[in-house]
Amino acid sequence: MKRFLKRLLMICIFLMVFTCLPGLVHAQPDPCGDPLNPDDPACPIDGGLTALLAIGVGYGIKKVREARNG
Repeated sequence: MKRFLKRLLMICIFLMVFTCLPGLVHAQPDPCGDPLNPDDPACPIDGGLTALLAIGVGYGIKKVREARNG
């Protein structure tokens, strides 16, 4: 009986925490504004995308060289 009450208490606490938690957590606002409003400027694409593309191209060249030599 004691074990059952412990589990019941843990389940109740778990349910209370996870039902109240979404009300406490808020997402960050959209930095680009409204995408349907043409007056808002577009979101800039920073250097991160360029770096990922450069790394991908470099990795592709490496794989082609390995395939030719191997």
